[in-house]
Amino acid sequence: MTTRTTPESEQPLQLALARAGVDRAAQHRLDEPWLAAAWSHPSTKVLPIAGGEAFVVDTANRTELVLLPSFEAPQTGDRYFLGTDEDGVSYFALAGETLPGRLDGDARPAGLREVGGTLSDRDAGLLVHAVALEHWHRLHSFCSRCGHPTEKAGAGHLRRCTSCAAEHYPRTDPAVIMLITDEQDRCLLGRQALWPEGRWSTLAGFVEPGESIEQAVAREVFEEAGVRVGEVSYVASQPWPFPASLMLGFVGRAETGGTDITVDGEELAEARWFSREDLRAGWESGEVVPPSGISIARHLIELWYGEPMPSAVRW
Repeated sequence: MTTRTTPESEQPLQLALARAGVDRAAQHRLDEPWLAAAWSHPSTKVLPIAGGEAFVVDTANRTELVLLPSFEAPQTGDRYFLGTDEDGVSYFALAGETLPGRLDGDARPAGLREVGGTLSDRDAGLLVHAVALEHWHRLHSFCSRCGHPTEKAGAGHLRRCTSCAAEHYPRTDPAVIMLITDEQDRCLLGRQALWPEGRWSTLAGFVEPGESIEQAVAREVFEEAGVRVGEVSYVASQPWPFPASLMLGFVGRAETGGTDITVDGEELAEARWFSREDLRAGWESGEVVPPSGISIARHLIELWYGEPMPSAVRW
């Protein structure tokens, strides 16, 4: 198997969840006096979050996060330092069991799947960061070494065991997602049984221990669809905090004579080779529903197809 990186000129548009407008400023995470001063500063902005959702408001052009001055934010909950912008404004997330009481105006709760593609670069980066940290803290309250409780440290980027002092850092699970084509330049798409009727997408899977990402691409495609993959090209990546993945996007070419499909019946209910004409006919008839707009799968298909797909139905 050979691998190459896709040239910049071939890159798709920037991925919705791979955007950011804030410097994470990791050098401040263990500086408690600096963090205390930053929290108290009048310019500081706080993002309340609960269960993966935050308050947003809809404007004429986009959706915006509701960010509170620190003196208006609840005084309970876990604080996560998210970074600073070029104007020196500090940003914190404040995670609680529920979002704070009703806000004035048109604020409403929303999650990344709903609004990730309509937020600004800054807001998308803040919400992705906050959602990922909130989920990790919720599931790692005990030490994996000795079983004793852990406590938050490092401005939300570390948990420390209260007994053995072991330090635990947030983990990200690498996953490959790939658009495979054949000698006729058809693309391979699959369907999971639990998806809405008509939903087709690229194949994907997690990287296993001791495995390279290129090996993972070939293994997952063969396991799920029985297709053997030759050349693989890296395209782009984006965080996917549902709950803690990093999606690594590839395009690949099926080996000559290795295009017969045999689905595993577990990961995929069915898989098909689609020509561009097949896809367009499916979109126009409503029989093929494209992937979500925030998914890297959508961009991989558009990269191959050569133009944007119809607006996606939400998951």
